[in-house]
Amino acid sequence: MCYGSVTVSVAFCTETIVSVIIAPSLLASDFARLADEIKRAEDGGADWLHVDVMDGHFVPNITIGPPVVEKIKAVASIPLDVHLMIEDPWKYAPEFVDAGGDVITFHLEVAEKGDAAGLIGDIRKRGAQPGMALNPDADVARLAPYLDDLDMVLVMSVFPGFGGQKFIAEVLDGVRALRTTHGFTKRIEMDGGIGPETIEQCAEAGCDTFVAGTAVFGAPDIRERIAQLRDSAEKASARA
Repeated sequence: MCYGSVTVSVAFCTETIVSVIIAPSLLASDFARLADEIKRAEDGGADWLHVDVMDGHFVPNITIGPPVVEKIKAVASIPLDVHLMIEDPWKYAPEFVDAGGDVITFHLEVAEKGDAAGLIGDIRKRGAQPGMALNPDADVARLAPYLDDLDMVLVMSVFPGFGGQKFIAEVLDGVRALRTTHGFTKRIEMDGGIGPETIEQCAEAGCDTFVAGTAVFGAPDIRERIAQLRDSAEKASARA
């Protein structure tokens, strides 16, 4: 599968077209003004909206559930990239698809405890794109049994649970291994500490999709910041 970055109509397609995706994380937005923040991100050129779902078990924080995602979907005009940092994606992933999630990513660390292949198939059958995430200390080789069935791998460059953490550069070796050793040709998303200083090295390693929270919502000019991030990633990808 592939994902376009120009218009919603080409957000999901069947040909292999690699393009940079900038996905601002709503976790860094002002939740008291969520609809306004979504419009601000979209007007600024965001391709996706990244939605962090935390259950207080898999990670030591609690964020939002399907009812809030449904409300986000009602006002958003770009795809929702839903990152499930939860212990039981088998129970809740269908609810997040029904609420409007376009990309549903769950963690390798829980996938290995149950029927991951069945969950991937269920997400796809329901009309969303399945992805799998892994923490910074996980070996990407553990993803090998699932790669053929995934549309995206999300590499965490911070330990999940809180925003604003420092980028862990060692995860870039895993990105390179996914592209070379494992031959993964679909989307690789980087999440954690992404900003003007780190996006280039991620793109050079093989990432094409970038979650940016405080770097986007904390910028004086969101449009200028997203354009800066995109330009840096595109130039770095061209050099790689």
